[in-house]
Amino acid sequence: MGIVLKQSLNNTIVTYIGFAIGAANTLFLYTNFMQPSNYGLIQVILSVSSVLMPILAFGVPNSLVKFYSSFKDQKNQDSFLTLMLILPLFLIIPVAVVSYAANDMLGNLLSRQNDVVREYVWHIFLVGMAMSYFEVFYAWARIQMKSMFGNFMKEIFCRVGQTVLLLLLYFKLIDISFFINALVGFYIARTLIMKLYSYSLRSPKLDFHFPNNWRNIVKYSALIILGGSTAIVLMEVDKVMLNNFLELENVAFYAVAGFIASTIAVPSKAMHQITYPLTANYLNSRDIPALTQLYQKSSLTLFIVSGILFLLILLNLNELYELLPNKYAGGFMIVFWVGLAKVYDALLGNNNAILFNSDYYRSILFFGVLLAVLAILFNLWLIPNYGINGAAIASFSAFFIYNSLKLGYVKAKFQMQPFTHETIKVLLLLIIIAVIFSTFSFAFHPLVNIVLKSILMIALYVGVLYRFKISEDVYAFLNKYLKF
Repeated sequence: MGIVLKQSLNNTIVTYIGFAIGAANTLFLYTNFMQPSNYGLIQVILSVSSVLMPILAFGVPNSLVKFYSSFKDQKNQDSFLTLMLILPLFLIIPVAVVSYAANDMLGNLLSRQNDVVREYVWHIFLVGMAMSYFEVFYAWARIQMKSMFGNFMKEIFCRVGQTVLLLLLYFKLIDISFFINALVGFYIARTLIMKLYSYSLRSPKLDFHFPNNWRNIVKYSALIILGGSTAIVLMEVDKVMLNNFLELENVAFYAVAGFIASTIAVPSKAMHQITYPLTANYLNSRDIPALTQLYQKSSLTLFIVSGILFLLILLNLNELYELLPNKYAGGFMIVFWVGLAKVYDALLGNNNAILFNSDYYRSILFFGVLLAVLAILFNLWLIPNYGINGAAIASFSAFFIYNSLKLGYVKAKFQMQPFTHETIKVLLLLIIIAVIFSTFSFAFHPLVNIVLKSILMIALYVGVLYRFKISEDVYAFLNKYLKF
């Protein structure tokens, strides 16, 4: 776990810097510098693009990680990488043609409730295409065990671009149309920069004599489209469907609350960037004991971090909303349900990597497709009845079912599960902290209250974790700085 912990920590720092910038944008700049309807429009564009991304990527990011380590000589590696570069074009080109030819029809489909969305069909395609090839080049770097720069580009680059654009918008140097066009440009530029970096690590030598197992690779990639689409649909379908039932400003309100909750997922994202290729290597070498250890340690570490983040957010939420414009307040239930889904997701550790890099990926993809449909049905039922809170409940329900099935499937096929006695200890500790601090408050400015309460909660939490050595990895890390 040494390399996992080291690179995960580096990626976590980069990711949290990105989240800090994103937080400034989402919670303060967007909410104060832009009308909620325009912010909602941008969220719809990015959400639909995100849903489109795994389709256009053709499963290549996953295939790169899964198959690259199986090729030992340079010639086979070159032919494999060539296949990975051209495979997305088999979907990007026809989707581009359809987007252009059927622009009006697609615009009508996306603008049932909000007419302004119809003008941005082509923007959605361009961002989706840029996102897809960015993930390809990002995976290209990750298989070389170099993830930090890609993580920087993914988490920071476009967010800094949004900050600049928001400031320009505030000073009336640009309008909303220019803002959106420039935002598309940032996503395209990010992809081009990532391409140059990835090629500097492993320069491609085009070889169109594809590997002997190319049919299996293409089949896997095609099936992964379903898996990737499922994950994205589960994350983004709520905002897409809110656009079809409610006014655009509701998408903005939901996005703010969802962003607050998404902070919980940052450590998971950072750790998965390195555990994913490690999991693929363990599976390729049939090292099940090492895989089991990675499974349990990643689960415990992520639960420790995500659990306290969930409490820090939830118990400081009222004070946080006091810092935002009043029209954005009232998202407690959204944060609760979305945040709870993120914690459960963290509990599964590298479960997703195990399934998608194993021989059982077809079955789990089938589950995923069914649950993506279920998520859509949940939203169709709950949004009209409960509004934006209904979208949050729908997301939690879909994730709960999906993750429970994945948990059971890994248990059935590999005879291993991520939970240990330490998991129960962390859960009990989190419950105790929640009880202690649920009625704890100071008569100060909301920001001061947040800081003071957070310091006390973290001090108690870290102290108990360290004193009782609940996690070997966390204890080893803390031991560098704490001496009790």
